[in-house]
Amino acid sequence: MEMRLTLEDGKSFTGKSFGALKEVLGEVVFNTGMSGYVETLTDPSYKGQILVLTYPLQGNYGVPKPPYESKNIQVQGLIVTHYSDSPSHHAAARSLGKWLQDEGIPAISGVDTRNLTRHLRQNGAIKGHLLFADEKLRKGNATAVDMNRVTEIVAPKKVAHYEGSGPKILLIDTGAKENIVNSLRKRGAAVIRAPWNMNWENLVDEADGVFLTNGPGDPIDVGGDLIGRIRGILNADIPIFGICFGHQLLSLAAGGRTHKMKYGHRSVNQPVQDVLTGKCYITSQNHGYVVQGESLPKDWQEWFINLNDKTNAGIRHVSKPIMSVQFHPEASPGPNDTAFLFDDYMKMVMQMRRKQR
Repeated sequence: MEMRLTLEDGKSFTGKSFGALKEVLGEVVFNTGMSGYVETLTDPSYKGQILVLTYPLQGNYGVPKPPYESKNIQVQGLIVTHYSDSPSHHAAARSLGKWLQDEGIPAISGVDTRNLTRHLRQNGAIKGHLLFADEKLRKGNATAVDMNRVTEIVAPKKVAHYEGSGPKILLIDTGAKENIVNSLRKRGAAVIRAPWNMNWENLVDEADGVFLTNGPGDPIDVGGDLIGRIRGILNADIPIFGICFGHQLLSLAAGGRTHKMKYGHRSVNQPVQDVLTGKCYITSQNHGYVVQGESLPKDWQEWFINLNDKTNAGIRHVSKPIMSVQFHPEASPGPNDTAFLFDDYMKMVMQMRRKQR
Protein backbone atom coordinates (compact mmCIF):
# COMPACT_ATOMS: atom_id res chain seq x y z
CA MET A 1 0.00 0.00 0.00
CA GLU A 2 1.19 3.50 -0.80
CA MET A 3 1.52 6.15 1.87
CA ARG A 4 2.46 9.79 1.56
CA LEU A 5 4.55 12.08 3.70
CA THR A 6 3.13 15.59 3.39
CA LEU A 7 5.13 18.40 4.96
CA GLU A 8 3.55 21.46 6.53
CA ASP A 9 4.88 23.61 3.68
CA GLY A 10 2.99 21.52 1.11
CA LYS A 11 5.83 19.39 -0.28
CA SER A 12 5.04 15.68 -0.36
CA PHE A 13 6.80 12.34 -0.91
CA THR A 14 5.07 9.04 -1.73
CA GLY A 15 6.37 5.60 -0.82
CA LYS A 16 5.41 1.98 -0.23
CA SER A 17 4.37 0.98 3.27
CA PHE A 18 6.44 -1.68 5.07
CA GLY A 19 5.42 -0.85 8.63
CA ALA A 20 2.08 -0.54 10.41
CA LEU A 21 -0.90 0.75 8.44
CA LYS A 22 -1.38 3.83 10.57
CA GLU A 23 -1.45 7.60 10.06
CA VAL A 24 0.72 9.86 12.23
CA LEU A 25 1.87 13.44 12.69
CA GLY A 26 5.25 14.67 13.94
CA GLU A 27 8.30 16.81 13.36
CA VAL A 28 10.28 15.43 10.40
CA VAL A 29 14.01 15.07 11.10
CA PHE A 30 16.88 13.19 9.47
CA ASN A 31 19.78 11.03 10.66
CA THR A 32 22.85 10.46 8.47
CA GLY A 33 24.23 7.31 10.15
CA MET A 34 25.15 4.41 7.86
CA SER A 35 24.08 1.84 10.45
CA GLY A 36 22.52 1.64 13.90
CA TYR A 37 18.82 1.86 13.04
CA VAL A 38 17.91 -0.39 15.99
CA GLU A 39 19.60 1.93 18.47
CA THR A 40 18.25 5.02 16.70
CA LEU A 41 14.63 3.88 16.58
CA THR A 42 14.62 3.02 20.30
CA ASP A 43 16.27 6.26 21.45
CA PRO A 44 13.68 8.13 23.60
CA SER A 45 15.06 11.43 22.31
CA TYR A 46 13.18 10.75 19.04
CA LYS A 47 9.79 10.55 20.73
CA GLY A 48 7.19 12.41 18.66
CA GLN A 49 9.32 12.66 15.50
CA ILE A 50 9.07 11.18 12.01
CA LEU A 51 12.56 9.99 11.19
CA VAL A 52 14.25 10.07 7.78
CA LEU A 53 17.29 7.78 7.41
CA THR A 54 19.58 9.16 4.70
CA TYR A 55 21.69 6.04 4.12
CA PRO A 56 19.88 4.35 1.20
CA LEU A 57 19.86 0.72 2.46
CA GLN A 58 17.97 -0.10 5.66
CA GLY A 59 16.88 -3.39 7.21
CA ASN A 60 19.69 -5.47 5.71
CA TYR A 61 20.89 -6.87 9.05
CA GLY A 62 17.45 -7.24 10.61
CA VAL A 63 16.61 -6.71 14.27
CA PRO A 64 18.25 -8.67 17.13
CA LYS A 65 16.55 -9.73 20.34
CA PRO A 66 16.37 -7.12 23.14
CA PRO A 67 17.74 -5.29 25.02
CA TYR A 68 17.64 -2.06 23.00
CA GLU A 69 18.12 1.56 24.05
CA SER A 70 14.57 1.41 25.43
CA LYS A 71 11.82 -1.18 25.54
CA ASN A 72 9.93 0.17 22.52
CA ILE A 73 10.39 1.98 19.22
CA GLN A 74 10.15 5.69 19.99
CA VAL A 75 9.78 7.37 16.58
CA GLN A 76 6.38 8.30 15.15
CA GLY A 77 7.22 6.99 11.69
CA LEU A 78 10.14 5.99 9.48
CA ILE A 79 11.13 7.10 5.95
CA VAL A 80 13.79 5.24 3.92
CA THR A 81 14.95 4.87 0.32
CA HIS A 82 15.37 1.12 0.06
CA TYR A 83 14.11 -1.47 2.54
CA SER A 84 15.53 -4.99 2.65
CA ASP A 85 12.92 -7.54 3.72
CA SER A 86 15.42 -10.42 3.75
CA PRO A 87 17.93 -9.59 6.49
CA SER A 88 21.24 -11.41 6.68
CA HIS A 89 22.86 -11.46 10.10
CA HIS A 90 23.46 -14.24 12.64
CA ALA A 91 21.80 -12.22 15.41
CA ALA A 92 18.69 -11.23 13.44
CA ALA A 93 15.50 -12.34 15.20
CA ARG A 94 13.05 -10.63 12.82
CA SER A 95 12.95 -8.16 9.98
CA LEU A 96 12.82 -4.40 10.44
CA GLY A 97 9.36 -4.34 8.82
CA LYS A 98 8.00 -7.02 11.14
CA TRP A 99 9.34 -5.16 14.16
CA LEU A 100 7.71 -1.91 13.05
CA GLN A 101 4.41 -3.70 12.43
CA ASP A 102 4.55 -5.41 15.82
CA GLU A 103 5.05 -2.03 17.50
CA GLY A 104 2.44 -0.16 15.44
CA ILE A 105 4.90 2.20 13.74
CA PRO A 106 4.26 3.21 10.11
CA ALA A 107 7.16 3.26 7.63
CA ILE A 108 7.59 3.84 3.90
CA SER A 109 10.33 3.03 1.39
CA GLY A 110 11.00 4.21 -2.15
CA VAL A 111 11.41 7.84 -1.11
CA ASP A 112 14.22 10.00 -2.47
CA THR A 113 15.61 10.70 1.00
CA ARG A 114 18.47 12.74 -0.48
CA ASN A 115 15.95 15.17 -1.95
CA LEU A 116 13.90 15.16 1.25
CA THR A 117 16.98 15.78 3.41
CA ARG A 118 18.13 18.66 1.20
CA HIS A 119 14.67 20.18 1.62
CA LEU A 120 14.89 19.84 5.43
CA ARG A 121 18.40 21.30 5.48
CA GLN A 122 17.26 24.31 3.45
CA ASN A 123 13.97 24.89 5.25
CA GLY A 124 14.65 23.44 8.70
CA ALA A 125 12.91 20.66 10.62
CA ILE A 126 9.22 20.89 9.81
CA LYS A 127 6.03 19.16 10.90
CA GLY A 128 4.63 16.49 8.62
CA HIS A 129 1.78 14.02 8.14
CA LEU A 130 2.36 10.40 7.16
CA LEU A 131 -0.96 9.50 5.54
CA PHE A 132 -2.52 6.92 3.22
CA ALA A 133 -1.96 7.99 -0.38
CA ASP A 134 -5.55 7.01 -1.20
CA GLU A 135 -7.70 9.77 0.28
CA LYS A 136 -10.63 7.34 0.55
CA LEU A 137 -8.73 5.41 3.23
CA ARG A 138 -8.00 8.42 5.40
CA LYS A 139 -9.97 8.64 8.60
CA GLY A 140 -8.71 11.99 9.87
CA ASN A 141 -7.42 10.53 13.13
CA ALA A 142 -3.65 10.65 12.65
CA THR A 143 -1.94 10.22 16.02
CA ALA A 144 0.52 12.71 17.49
CA VAL A 145 2.56 13.01 20.68
CA ASP A 146 1.85 15.84 23.08
CA MET A 147 5.28 17.50 23.04
CA ASN A 148 4.44 19.48 26.17
CA ARG A 149 4.30 16.14 28.03
CA VAL A 150 6.93 14.27 26.07
CA THR A 151 9.50 13.89 28.87
CA GLU A 152 6.73 12.73 31.17
CA ILE A 153 5.75 10.12 28.56
CA VAL A 154 9.24 8.64 28.17
CA ALA A 155 10.25 8.80 31.84
CA PRO A 156 10.01 5.64 33.98
CA LYS A 157 7.15 5.42 36.44
CA LYS A 158 9.16 4.39 39.50
CA VAL A 159 12.64 4.36 40.96
CA ALA A 160 14.88 1.44 39.95
CA HIS A 161 18.01 0.24 41.77
CA TYR A 162 20.97 -1.45 40.05
CA GLU A 163 23.60 -3.13 42.18
CA GLY A 164 27.28 -2.31 41.91
CA SER A 165 30.46 -2.59 43.96
CA GLY A 166 31.50 1.01 43.45
CA PRO A 167 30.07 4.45 44.23
CA LYS A 168 26.35 5.13 44.07
CA ILE A 169 25.13 7.30 41.17
CA LEU A 170 21.75 9.01 41.17
CA LEU A 171 20.59 9.03 37.54
CA ILE A 172 17.81 11.55 36.90
CA ASP A 173 15.93 9.98 33.98
CA THR A 174 14.37 12.29 31.37
CA GLY A 175 14.35 9.56 28.70
CA ALA A 176 17.65 7.79 29.28
CA LYS A 177 19.20 5.39 26.80
CA GLU A 178 19.90 2.03 28.39
CA ASN A 179 23.55 2.21 27.39
CA ILE A 180 24.06 5.17 29.73
CA VAL A 181 23.03 2.99 32.66
CA ASN A 182 25.13 0.13 31.28
CA SER A 183 28.18 2.38 30.88
CA LEU A 184 28.01 3.40 34.53
CA ARG A 185 27.48 -0.17 35.73
CA LYS A 186 30.41 -1.46 33.64
CA ARG A 187 32.57 0.86 35.71
CA GLY A 188 31.27 -0.62 38.95
CA ALA A 189 28.68 2.02 39.82
CA ALA A 190 25.54 1.21 41.76
CA VAL A 191 22.80 3.20 40.02
CA ILE A 192 19.62 4.70 41.44
CA ARG A 193 17.46 5.44 38.39
CA ALA A 194 14.88 8.06 39.36
CA PRO A 195 12.14 9.58 37.17
CA TRP A 196 12.79 13.31 36.75
CA ASN A 197 9.22 14.18 37.80
CA MET A 198 9.39 12.40 41.15
CA ASN A 199 11.01 13.59 44.38
CA TRP A 200 14.58 12.57 43.57
CA GLU A 201 15.98 15.28 45.87
CA ASN A 202 15.55 13.00 48.87
CA LEU A 203 17.97 10.55 47.21
CA VAL A 204 20.83 13.03 46.70
CA ASP A 205 22.25 12.58 50.22
CA GLU A 206 22.77 8.84 49.73
CA ALA A 207 24.42 9.28 46.30
CA ASP A 208 28.09 9.88 45.48
CA GLY A 209 27.28 11.49 42.14
CA VAL A 210 24.39 12.79 40.04
CA PHE A 211 23.86 12.02 36.36
CA LEU A 212 21.54 13.96 33.99
CA THR A 213 20.41 12.01 30.92
CA ASN A 214 19.25 12.54 27.37
CA GLY A 215 15.59 13.05 26.48
CA PRO A 216 13.21 14.55 23.92
CA GLY A 217 11.81 18.02 23.33
CA ASP A 218 12.66 21.63 24.14
CA PRO A 219 14.55 21.81 27.46
CA ILE A 220 12.87 25.10 28.35
CA ASP A 221 9.32 23.93 27.69
CA VAL A 222 9.51 20.38 28.97
CA GLY A 223 12.17 21.04 31.59
CA GLY A 224 9.88 23.40 33.50
CA ASP A 225 10.57 23.35 37.22
CA LEU A 226 13.22 20.66 36.67
CA ILE A 227 15.70 23.41 35.73
CA GLY A 228 15.14 25.08 39.09
CA ARG A 229 15.42 21.77 40.90
CA ILE A 230 18.78 21.08 39.23
CA ARG A 231 19.92 24.59 40.12
CA GLY A 232 19.19 23.67 43.72
CA ILE A 233 21.88 20.96 43.77
CA LEU A 234 24.64 22.88 41.97
CA ASN A 235 26.00 24.10 45.31
CA ALA A 236 25.93 20.62 46.81
CA ASP A 237 29.38 19.09 47.17
CA ILE A 238 28.65 16.31 44.66
CA PRO A 239 29.96 15.54 41.13
CA ILE A 240 27.39 16.10 38.37
CA PHE A 241 27.60 14.94 34.74
CA GLY A 242 25.06 15.55 31.97
CA ILE A 243 24.55 14.16 28.48
CA CYS A 244 22.57 15.72 25.59
CA PHE A 245 19.23 16.94 27.06
CA GLY A 246 20.91 16.74 30.47
CA HIS A 247 23.65 19.03 29.14
CA GLN A 248 21.03 21.56 28.09
CA LEU A 249 19.21 21.36 31.42
CA LEU A 250 22.47 21.83 33.33
CA SER A 251 23.40 24.84 31.17
CA LEU A 252 20.01 26.44 31.78
CA ALA A 253 20.27 25.75 35.51
CA ALA A 254 23.71 27.41 35.48
CA GLY A 255 22.21 30.55 33.93
CA GLY A 256 22.91 29.93 30.24
CA ARG A 257 20.52 29.97 27.29
CA THR A 258 19.46 27.51 24.58
CA HIS A 259 17.80 27.88 21.19
CA LYS A 260 16.28 25.63 18.53
CA MET A 261 18.59 24.70 15.67
CA LYS A 262 17.54 24.85 12.04
CA TYR A 263 17.70 21.08 11.56
CA GLY A 264 19.80 19.79 14.44
CA HIS A 265 22.63 17.29 14.71
CA ARG A 266 21.55 13.67 14.23
CA SER A 267 24.39 11.45 13.09
CA VAL A 268 27.32 9.33 14.24
CA ASN A 269 30.11 11.39 12.68
CA GLN A 270 29.97 14.81 14.36
CA PRO A 271 33.50 16.16 15.01
CA VAL A 272 34.06 17.98 18.30
CA GLN A 273 37.12 19.59 19.83
CA ASP A 274 38.13 19.73 23.46
CA VAL A 275 38.96 23.44 23.74
CA LEU A 276 41.08 22.79 26.86
CA THR A 277 43.42 20.22 25.25
CA GLY A 278 42.91 20.86 21.52
CA LYS A 279 42.14 17.18 20.90
CA CYS A 280 39.38 16.26 18.43
CA TYR A 281 36.90 13.38 18.55
CA ILE A 282 34.19 11.89 16.35
CA THR A 283 30.89 11.71 18.23
CA SER A 284 27.34 10.47 18.01
CA GLN A 285 24.72 13.20 18.43
CA ASN A 286 20.94 13.53 18.44
CA HIS A 287 19.53 16.93 19.33
CA GLY A 288 17.51 19.78 17.87
CA TYR A 289 18.39 22.39 20.51
CA VAL A 290 21.78 23.82 21.42
CA VAL A 291 23.40 25.71 24.28
CA GLN A 292 24.58 29.25 23.51
CA GLY A 293 28.16 29.11 24.72
CA GLU A 294 28.49 32.88 25.00
CA SER A 295 25.59 32.98 27.47
CA LEU A 296 27.40 30.99 30.17
CA PRO A 297 28.12 32.86 33.44
CA LYS A 298 31.76 33.61 34.37
CA ASP A 299 32.13 30.55 36.62
CA TRP A 300 31.47 28.26 33.66
CA GLN A 301 33.52 27.56 30.54
CA GLU A 302 32.98 25.93 27.19
CA TRP A 303 34.55 22.48 27.18
CA PHE A 304 33.80 21.15 23.69
CA ILE A 305 32.75 22.81 20.44
CA ASN A 306 31.30 21.24 17.29
CA LEU A 307 33.83 21.66 14.48
CA ASN A 308 31.18 21.68 11.75
CA ASP A 309 29.31 24.78 12.91
CA LYS A 310 31.21 25.94 16.04
CA THR A 311 28.18 25.37 18.30
CA ASN A 312 28.66 24.44 21.93
CA ALA A 313 29.17 20.73 22.65
CA GLY A 314 30.12 20.74 26.33
CA ILE A 315 30.57 22.84 29.45
CA ARG A 316 32.27 22.54 32.83
CA HIS A 317 32.45 24.57 36.01
CA VAL A 318 35.79 26.28 36.61
CA SER A 319 36.16 24.94 40.16
CA LYS A 320 33.36 22.49 40.98
CA PRO A 321 33.12 18.84 39.79
CA ILE A 322 30.27 19.62 37.37
CA MET A 323 30.37 19.00 33.61
CA SER A 324 28.23 18.01 30.67
CA VAL A 325 28.45 17.22 26.95
CA GLN A 326 26.01 17.59 24.08
CA PHE A 327 27.12 14.36 22.39
CA HIS A 328 26.72 10.71 23.47
CA PRO A 329 29.94 9.23 24.89
CA GLU A 330 28.11 5.94 25.54
CA ALA A 331 27.26 5.50 21.85
CA SER A 332 30.82 4.94 20.52
CA PRO A 333 30.43 5.39 16.73
CA GLY A 334 33.99 4.05 16.52
CA PRO A 335 35.72 1.56 18.86
CA ASN A 336 35.77 3.77 21.98
CA ASP A 337 35.81 7.45 21.00
CA THR A 338 34.67 9.54 23.99
CA ALA A 339 33.71 6.69 26.34
CA PHE A 340 36.67 7.78 28.46
CA LEU A 341 34.45 10.58 29.79
CA PHE A 342 32.64 7.98 31.90
CA ASP A 343 36.02 6.94 33.31
CA ASP A 344 36.88 10.56 34.08
CA TYR A 345 33.53 11.10 35.78
CA MET A 346 33.87 7.96 37.91
CA LYS A 347 37.41 9.01 38.95
CA MET A 348 36.00 12.38 39.96
CA VAL A 349 33.29 10.66 42.00
CA MET A 350 35.83 8.42 43.72
CA GLN A 351 38.10 11.37 44.57
CA MET A 352 35.21 13.31 46.10
CA ARG A 353 34.08 10.20 47.94
CA ARG A 354 37.52 9.73 49.54
CA LYS A 355 37.77 13.42 50.41
CA GLN A 356 34.45 13.33 52.26
CA ARG A 357 35.58 10.31 54.25
